[in-house]
Amino acid sequence: MKIKDKTLLITGGTGSFGTAVLNRFLKTDHFKEIRIFSRDEKKQDDMRNLYKDDKIKYYIGDVRDYTSVEPATKGVDYVFHAAALKQVPSCEFFPMQAVKTNVEGTQNVIRAAAASGVKKVICLSTDKAAYPINAMGISKAMMEKVAVAESRNLTDTVVCLTRYGNVMASRGSVIPLFVKQIQAGQEITVTDPKMTRFLMSLEEAVDLVLFAFEHGNPGDLFVNKAPAGTIGDLAQALKEMYKANNPIKIIGTRHGEKLYETLCTREEMIKAQDMGEFFRIPADNRDLNYAQYFSEGVSNVDDIQDYHSHNTVQQDVEGMKKLLGKLPLIRKEVFGEDVLQYPD
Repeated sequence: MKIKDKTLLITGGTGSFGTAVLNRFLKTDHFKEIRIFSRDEKKQDDMRNLYKDDKIKYYIGDVRDYTSVEPATKGVDYVFHAAALKQVPSCEFFPMQAVKTNVEGTQNVIRAAAASGVKKVICLSTDKAAYPINAMGISKAMMEKVAVAESRNLTDTVVCLTRYGNVMASRGSVIPLFVKQIQAGQEITVTDPKMTRFLMSLEEAVDLVLFAFEHGNPGDLFVNKAPAGTIGDLAQALKEMYKANNPIKIIGTRHGEKLYETLCTREEMIKAQDMGEFFRIPADNRDLNYAQYFSEGVSNVDDIQDYHSHNTVQQDVEGMKKLLGKLPLIRKEVFGEDVLQYPD
């Protein structure tokens, strides 16, 4: 990146994504200061003891509370907004909590950033925001709409988005659960073995955000082209890597789960720009004087498909094992490597 000695703020910075960003930038001269904003003092203290680096500054606060967000944005050049409620079942049972954090919290971050003169804000979204059927996905879809709407009204702060699928071995994902079950000699609980999910590493998630960081225009949404695989093959791959014989138990889909996830809807693919490893979906910047657009339309809509985890490149068990072998968790436990793991 063509920047030097800037200040970066990461909301939700004590999570997996924040750790991956720190690992990428801490020893570079891109940022003279990296601010970690979160509401969990225990995780901040763990991070402080792990890194012991004066370049990292810690801010206790909650994105729901504008008065705690704004001071953290003072003097900041760039914001990565990763704070979110992302557990599907918990959001199903407490949907308004998802709204407060994912929707209202995002507006607070963007408005505080704009008030402080931040150059660019990157908001992290999820494949569950495309054709959402659960509260988490719906709240993230609304988050995207809020970010695009806010971007239209700003002149000095650029707001854009990234949307990605499952990040392998991130906090709350299924891989750490399967590993714990294998190590405890328990049954491996698979919801539906035919269920497919996109597969990407934390490093690839950071790459996507950095691509948006460099190339994003106001309201842009960036999506990376990721492989996918079935949950059944994922469980089998982990069994083989750990040389385990745990039985697999099919427990059925949980509240709000889909058989497959969509990264780009058909409506988005109509206007998506292919940028190699990524799709760029520009914002619809028409205003409320939309009557003049009634005569416009798109031809050959029937020829365009969604981009989802059933029709992307599929990984079999061996392909899964190659992807899993790149993860710090697996490299440490299976191959005995001394690597820095991301927080649980």
